[in-house]
Amino acid sequence: MPRLDLHRLHVLREVARSGSLTSAAAALSFTTSAVSQQISKLEHEVGVALVERHPRGVALTDAGAALLGYADNIDRTIGAALAEMDEFAGLRRGQLRIGTFPTVGASLMPDVVRAFRAQYPDIAVSVVSARRDGLLEHLRRRDIELTLLWDYPWQQIQDDELALIPLMKDPTTLLVPREHAVAGRRSVRIEALRNEEWIVRDEHPVADVLRRVCRETGFEPRIAFAANDYQETQGMVAAGIGIALAPRLALSALRPDVVAVPLAGGPARRILLAHLAGRRLSPAGEQSVAVFRSTARQALAGA
Repeated sequence: MPRLDLHRLHVLREVARSGSLTSAAAALSFTTSAVSQQISKLEHEVGVALVERHPRGVALTDAGAALLGYADNIDRTIGAALAEMDEFAGLRRGQLRIGTFPTVGASLMPDVVRAFRAQYPDIAVSVVSARRDGLLEHLRRRDIELTLLWDYPWQQIQDDELALIPLMKDPTTLLVPREHAVAGRRSVRIEALRNEEWIVRDEHPVADVLRRVCRETGFEPRIAFAANDYQETQGMVAAGIGIALAPRLALSALRPDVVAVPLAGGPARRILLAHLAGRRLSPAGEQSVAVFRSTARQALAGA
């Protein structure tokens, strides 16, 4: 299939506009000979004469005039394409698709979205919430560009496909009823709680955290209730069924009859921002990384 050189089409447009090879050469910063060669090569590509040379200039043939119409359309299309790409590059258009998990979806992520929209109001933001395996699947399928993830020291994420950006540490916190004996303390150690009964998230990483910190101190936690989420956990704590552990970011809506006490020496999970290592971030994605970092710093300062 014949292939048209877009650069030569541009030369043809300038020749038609100026009416002579010499004037076109001056406008293009070429020599007259170079312009003539480009027109000859274009005529060879299309197989017909495009320009008639006269002593006082040049005129397009019928074929040349027809091709000029296409050249004009192509030039306008390329100009529009470049202008639209400039909009994406300048964050005046585009979409940011990000993933989150429930505890930061109710705490850190809203602040990120608000801050990003305040800086880049023309970028559409969409958020997907899922457990970790679901978020990784969304990432690999390109449904999202970036996602928040978490891990603990004993089970850190090791995946060569991912680029990981550490944002902050999320410490483990103790939840007790307001009238509990440790409710007024600045912090409490797990060994002081060996006689307590516990509420855990059923089949959730926080249950593993509880077992680990208790076993390191030499006792097995007595489980009184398995909750479905942290709101139910708080409700059972408030009712006196037991006490519980929770990451601090899970406590954006703390009940007034429940007190959060720092767990001295307790593990902290890492909050990470992840994207595919082999995928170049969009301009919106690159700018969102800075917003995630600044929002995480503000969250740490507030805590």
